[in-house]
Amino acid sequence: MTNNNSLILNLERQLDSFNPAVRISALQELLLLVQNKIIKPLIIQESVNNHCHSFFSYNAYGYSPTHIAWLALKNGYRFMGIIDFDVLDGVDEFLNACELAGIRGSAGMETRVYIPEFSEMEINSPGEPGIAYHMGIGFSTSQTSGHANIELMDIRQRATHRNMEIVNRLNEFLAPLFIDYEKDVLPFTPAGYATERHIVITLINKAHQMISDNISFWSEKLNQPIDKTLEGMKDEPIFQNLVRSKLMKRGGPGYIQPTPESYPGIDEFNSAVAECGALPCAAWLDGTSSGEKRIEELLGLLIEKGVVALNIIPDRNWNISDSQIKKTKVSNLYHIVTIAEQMHLPIQIGTEMNSFGQKLIDDLDIPELAPLKDIFLKGAYFIYGHVRMQAILGKGFQSQWAKNYLPSRQERNDFFSKIGRHIEPDSSGRIALDAVNINASPQEILEQLKTNPGKKGIK
Repeated sequence: MTNNNSLILNLERQLDSFNPAVRISALQELLLLVQNKIIKPLIIQESVNNHCHSFFSYNAYGYSPTHIAWLALKNGYRFMGIIDFDVLDGVDEFLNACELAGIRGSAGMETRVYIPEFSEMEINSPGEPGIAYHMGIGFSTSQTSGHANIELMDIRQRATHRNMEIVNRLNEFLAPLFIDYEKDVLPFTPAGYATERHIVITLINKAHQMISDNISFWSEKLNQPIDKTLEGMKDEPIFQNLVRSKLMKRGGPGYIQPTPESYPGIDEFNSAVAECGALPCAAWLDGTSSGEKRIEELLGLLIEKGVVALNIIPDRNWNISDSQIKKTKVSNLYHIVTIAEQMHLPIQIGTEMNSFGQKLIDDLDIPELAPLKDIFLKGAYFIYGHVRMQAILGKGFQSQWAKNYLPSRQERNDFFSKIGRHIEPDSSGRIALDAVNINASPQEILEQLKTNPGKKGIK
């Protein structure tokens, strides 16, 4: 048993190799151990985490897309999805790994956009009026072309330029500490895309090499008492968050106040996402900002601009120690779910996993979330159903086929949720979809899949 445990641990480490061939080989070996009953995954539960950042942007545990798919199988999660900042690098890898592991997978990207109609109001990016965290979900491939490719490459390039400017500002402030973006930061990334969190890790590591008295150095630069700095440095995740908060957030020396030109306009981004056959998705924070207090107006505007889904991070809206703040945010959570249902916006949920301490999965049976469980699951089935239909048949939510047969968003939402329930996530589900009549109507496809959903379709 000890030898098996060592083998499993070693293979799980290989899932996070920067070499994609090593990652897929490790997954195949782990799946063989499952097949041979050496590894016994937990029984699959109706559990969802469709918002996990992978190491292609930043995952606090260093997980690759392949590792996230394995995590879902090992722990019995029915739905798993990756969302990376500013890039689609992990989409193909993740969806392939999910099919191998038999996990209902989805993939997308998160960025920030400018919403001119709300230019005077904070939305979900604190201290940044008119700027909103925003998403594209339900991508079926990493490959893009045409206008979408130009737009998405521009987002990546903007992020790189912003990071380099942050590094320049911090080098000036933190002298004699100095880091080189390309030589010091990018080696921490698998595909040359870095985030603020990579910069923080690089600064802390480089300080250990360059600065003889780390405690005094950080105490001065972070404007913290020596004892408090020393205490923080004993816990690496806490110290990383402290450095990021002090240096890169609003008021810090590395912070760059955005302008309307800093990020793409929401119309351009949504157009690029839809061109890829994916789903423009609004991101909700907690309902307390000036913009989110006008949520019906905001969502109405975003729907006009092409938004068809809504992302929520449940844990930060109920898992709160202050009872009064918790009461307010739980109430706001129920309100936004009600509004989303009325506006026919399927809901995507997840935990992010881009900071230590965030959960691997939400417990949808706790009292605060149990009343919302069925709605959250319906959204998860919808996203998965769209992804499989788009990836295999090219008949996802945005397809002309879907719009012709199912002209309203509500009709399409219901159809793809049913598809998500009827089609298996492994290769047998692909075979079942391949076998449907290409000229069939949505109802005919559902009837065919009820008869032949794959190995173990949900009836």
